[in-house]
Order: sequence, then structure tokens, then C-alpha cells
Amino acid sequence: MARYTGPKCRYCRTEKTKLFLKGERCNTAKCPLSVDRKNISSPGKDPRARSRKMTDYGLQLREKQKLKRIYGMLEKQFKLTFNEAARIPGKTGENLITLLEQRLDNVVFRLHFASSRSQAAQLVNHGHVFVNGKRINIPSYRLKAGDEVAIGPSGLKMLIIKENLKEFSKSGVNPWLSLDVDNMKGKFLAAPRRSDVTEVADIKEQLIVELYSR
Repeated sequence: MARYTGPKCRYCRTEKTKLFLKGERCNTAKCPLSVDRKNISSPGKDPRARSRKMTDYGLQLREKQKLKRIYGMLEKQFKLTFNEAARIPGKTGENLITLLEQRLDNVVFRLHFASSRSQAAQLVNHGHVFVNGKRINIPSYRLKAGDEVAIGPSGLKMLIIKENLKEFSKSGVNPWLSLDVDNMKGKFLAAPRRSDVTEVADIKEQLIVELYSR
């Protein structure tokens, strides 16, 4: 399956906002969008061409690309998730955010087992994550309320996970999750509401709904 393997900072420069794709590095001066860096240009041979006023379609597309890149998804997978959100009663945009938050790789990231969603997906792919005692190696696996997420025996001694868990003492976990740091396991308590997901508070999901409704 095709997957972008180039520099992740290119995505942030394109969207002109931090997408936090590289973990803690995004909070340092090394980030191209750091407050210490000025005049950040968009990627491409002629960055000035990207400064033109966007059409309605362009605004909708950029909003979709931002959300898709934040959660580290490809277009086909994102569209399938959107279609499922559209079938659920309620507002499609809010349903979409909720479904994205239920992904296993996202929850592994939220529990501080990984510093980024891409690192979380790697942990899952390599078989270090268990759900309700069963090894799950599918990053898109969707969790239900009450599911327990734990690091397996092979991951308990991994220094990178221990280092990531230090973030818990600084920021804790989201209210829809619980975490047992000592035993490296957590629980998905409930699907979050849209208003609870503050990381994507600036995402205008209605534009994504309008894009796919064309």
C-alpha cells in the first residue's frame, strides 16, 4: 500500500499550521513552524503561487487534508471512515472526529505509549499492543467503551515507551481514557464528544462534509 515517506514537516508547511506529526520535536525550536522561525514558505517550486486567494473547494480540500494528516491516514481509508460517519445518526462531522479518536493507534498515542501517531502505528504493527489481552496489529482497529489497551511483554522493557510515559506526569490523559503507568496499560472509557477533542478544535469539519457532498 502506498504511503508518503518524505519529510513530515512538509505537511505542516503546506497547511501553515502545526500538525504535531513528529512528537516532542514539534514543541522545540527545530520545528519549521516554531515562533522563532519567520517567513515560512509553502513547499514547491514556486511557493508564491500558493498564496493566491483560495476557492471554496480549496478551503474544503485543505481542511480535509489537515484532518487526514493529523491522524496519519490515506485517502481511501479516510473516505471509508467518512462514509461510516455519514451513516451514524447525528452530525456527520462530529461523528467523523469520534470515529477517528476510536482508532487503536490514536489511543496508543493518547495514552503516551508513543510520542506521535506514526510511532503508535509502528508499535501496533510490530505486535507490542494488546487489547483485552489479545494481540492486535491493526492500527485502524476501533475500540469500544471499556476496552483495555496494554503494552505486551516484549514492549515492557522498551526504553522509548518508558520515556514517552514521562509525558503523563506533565499533561495526564484525556478524560475519556484512564492510564496505569506502572503496568503500562490503560482503558478506553467512552467515545469522546466533539467538544472534548481540543487538539483539533480549529478543524472546521463542516467543510469536509461539504467537500464529500459535492
